[in-house]
Amino acid sequence: MYRIGIDIGGTQLRIALIDENFKIVEVYKTANDRSRDAEANCTPLVDWIRAKQNEGFELGGIGIGSPGPLDLRAGKVLNPPNLVGWDNFPIVRFFQEATGLPTFLNNDANVAGLSEALLGGGKGYESVIFVGLSTGFGGAFVYRGELINGAHGNTAEYWNSIVCDDPNGRGSANPGSLNENAGGTGITRVATARFGRPMEPKELFDRYYAGDQTAAEVFDYCTEMLARGLANIFWNFDPDVVVVGGSIDLYHPIYLQTALEKAARYLPAPDSLHIEKAVFGDDAGLIGAALLVK
Repeated sequence: MYRIGIDIGGTQLRIALIDENFKIVEVYKTANDRSRDAEANCTPLVDWIRAKQNEGFELGGIGIGSPGPLDLRAGKVLNPPNLVGWDNFPIVRFFQEATGLPTFLNNDANVAGLSEALLGGGKGYESVIFVGLSTGFGGAFVYRGELINGAHGNTAEYWNSIVCDDPNGRGSANPGSLNENAGGTGITRVATARFGRPMEPKELFDRYYAGDQTAAEVFDYCTEMLARGLANIFWNFDPDVVVVGGSIDLYHPIYLQTALEKAARYLPAPDSLHIEKAVFGDDAGLIGAALLVK
């Protein structure tokens, strides 16, 4: 039996045929056209699924990972800021009615974390936290093989947790949040304020590596905020392991390593926070979405 995994992105939609060992057999990509509504954008995915059905593939169901906010109980995409024209889209009903297949929905970070917990860096551990460290923070909590969503789908949304008193630091998250002070968005915000002009993370890191003192101060501040966030994760979830992925950790591993060294002083023992690296990269969302299909 095969499963279908769908990864909804702001610029691109991806769909994959996944075999019983959760290996990707085939991937199809199509643009998420902002001039079209959600149903029009998803129609090529439906056509692809129908083609697989016509080719004789036995499909057990469809799993979808989408940016939030979502209504998981109603199977709806609510109003994600990076999905134009998708507000209140009943995505589960749409795919079920179009294909006749059971369909399951969850947050994109959650499904990425599910794949890493069950098959990737967290495989073999009972309690797994996933951290996606890139433009923002993605997160998931998987316990005994099950994705924990919470009453409103907000479990492990630690990107919005408070790590400092900063009333001016508000973007898409709370003032003083981890997202606004330590992720890619946060690095940009803090560096821009400190240098007095727009500055992306790449330039900040380049300046840091070159010995720029101001860049070093921004690096020191942001890694301290990340350290507090990691310590909060430990004290709230007490996981066996934290699996970390994302572009910042991939290209600038010194950032996480420095934050871990700082986090040690907030923990009961230096090795309390056990870290493993994510292994699936961009495919984590496709594999994790397929894992939603039981």
